[in-house]
Amino acid sequence: MDNPPVARVAGVDVAEPAVGLLAAARSGDEAAFGALLAPHRRALHLHCYRMLGSLDEAEEALQETMVRAWRGLHTYAGRAPLRHWLHRIATTTCLKAIERRGRAPATVAEVGHLQPYPDRWLDELDPAVVVERREAVALAFVAALQLLPATQRAVVLLREVLCWSAAEVADYLGSSVPAVNSALQRGRATLRAHAAPRQRALTSYEQEIVRRFVHSWEHRDLGALAALLREDAILRMPPEPLEVVGRAAVTEFFATVPAEGRLDRIRLVETAANRQPALAAYLPDTTGACHGYGVMVLTIEPAGVAEIIGFADADVFDRFGLPRVAPMSRRAARDL
Repeated sequence: MDNPPVARVAGVDVAEPAVGLLAAARSGDEAAFGALLAPHRRALHLHCYRMLGSLDEAEEALQETMVRAWRGLHTYAGRAPLRHWLHRIATTTCLKAIERRGRAPATVAEVGHLQPYPDRWLDELDPAVVVERREAVALAFVAALQLLPATQRAVVLLREVLCWSAAEVADYLGSSVPAVNSALQRGRATLRAHAAPRQRALTSYEQEIVRRFVHSWEHRDLGALAALLREDAILRMPPEPLEVVGRAAVTEFFATVPAEGRLDRIRLVETAANRQPALAAYLPDTTGACHGYGVMVLTIEPAGVAEIIGFADADVFDRFGLPRVAPMSRRAARDL
């Protein structure tokens, strides 16, 4: 397909259809405004999610960003791409939301607002506009971002993920290039300490580990389940400040807590979040229906499962495109 013709608006190349939409939106056409911003909504939502770590708060921030963009569209001078201008607004909106929160978490275990990001939403991103690195959406990365001071967090995302220049970030923050570079170095150090780089070439290996995890779980084979965990595996369950550390402790948790240790009664359905394998958990009732109650996101490394973050929140099922109620597994049905 041929590329769309472009026009030059205040020194910036803009696709001609967008020029028409921009003019119509500036004249008060809300439908044109919606069409103008439609290609940017998912990228803006993901940016807000990275800044805030929460899907709920990201959705609120996105809506506020849209309102502010609509009200301030007359100020868009076209000196930079529209997506750049929109990300400035989204970043400011998120900085204000972080300020309203108050005290920042000191450890990853304290990031109680953390929520998983459905891969099906990541698949909506336009690869021509946003090139996603896997580690830039990993849960560990998003959780570690929440430990950074708000402005430092913005610097890391604008420089490292959105690839703004130091001068652009300094101009946006009303700071200096040396100050931006210093904030970036401090932010990188924190991220290195809390979010080790992921290796990309694990796809087939991950699938095999997930398959064995589900099989061991459904057969209540705790020995086989334990064998899939790294010796230093960690289990977290936000919003609770729970942190179970070590293969033996995590295995003991599974042997006693979920369904009082009756793992075979819990149905697991494969899904994906933050470009990581994930499992949706369903618990059956006496009627034969399985009700969704949580999602586990797995971090898998060459030595096994390094981290499991469980989200006991049925609301996330809608976002993952998963049914709230699913058929009971044959094994669980036999036990009724």
